[in-house]
Amino acid sequence: MLSVTFLGTGAAIPTLDRNVSALAVHREGEMLLFDCGEGTQRQMMRYGVGFSLREIFFTHYHSDHILGLTGLIRTMGLQDRTEGITLYGPKPAHRILGAVLNVGIERTRFPVEIVEVAAGDRLARAEYDIAVFPTDHRANTVGYSLVEHDRLGRFNPERAREAGVPEGRLWGALHRGETVEMADGSRVSPEDLVGAARPGRTVVYTGDTRPTAAVVEAARGADLLIHEATFSHEEADRAQQTGHSTARQAAETARDAGVGRLVLTHISARYSREALEMVDEATAVFHNAEVARDGMVVDVPFRSED
Repeated sequence: MLSVTFLGTGAAIPTLDRNVSALAVHREGEMLLFDCGEGTQRQMMRYGVGFSLREIFFTHYHSDHILGLTGLIRTMGLQDRTEGITLYGPKPAHRILGAVLNVGIERTRFPVEIVEVAAGDRLARAEYDIAVFPTDHRANTVGYSLVEHDRLGRFNPERAREAGVPEGRLWGALHRGETVEMADGSRVSPEDLVGAARPGRTVVYTGDTRPTAAVVEAARGADLLIHEATFSHEEADRAQQTGHSTARQAAETARDAGVGRLVLTHISARYSREALEMVDEATAVFHNAEVARDGMVVDVPFRSED
């Protein structure tokens, strides 16, 4: 299972319908949090994502992306949490995030590690990587891609039986690409029993950014692109001045990158809850586009050829 829950889909000013930036990614029982604007912990409670996270990734340090961190850490401490948590972000992560953690007289009750990342970094995990890519938002900003490793090819049980391989341990070894030895001393290789490796899934989150070739490259072939769209295209000049994108520009990025699905977030408070003008603008360029709303859950399936 791989899914995204949008905890805050508004821009710098929250509204009754849209909180400021945060999203939770659930993958195979693990939860990752990306950005943590004011009120994020309430949104986590409201939409049932829980507090089991061990890592938070920050795209940059504008207040609408970080001010929820203090309260979230305090709440987890009051819940008698003992497991540590790691915060990732571009320079100067130690100074900025350290200051946010030290707001108030309370102190953190469990270990918190701060790790500075830079564009081009790739944080390896057992079954996926977190790739860090550059964005363009008037400061030292980054985006993140969750890139699953390739999966094993499909195992053909009929051919295995025809080859006389007994079901069980040897099937598992063949599926992992190992040559196995039979009881009679003969050897069976996986080439004829296991198909080609199958691609994993990729989710890309831009954070705040102007349209840039770096995002197109980072999102190339992604299953899901979560791209900011603070303004409609009639405000393109303002978007450029403030380091943001329009819905049309986000759709152009999705089209050029050949992604499977586009979800727009970081919607300015000037637009309605439905932001229909943003939807129309984006879908005119890229058909599989929609505007996120707080609490929306997007499942990311494996690709259809699987």
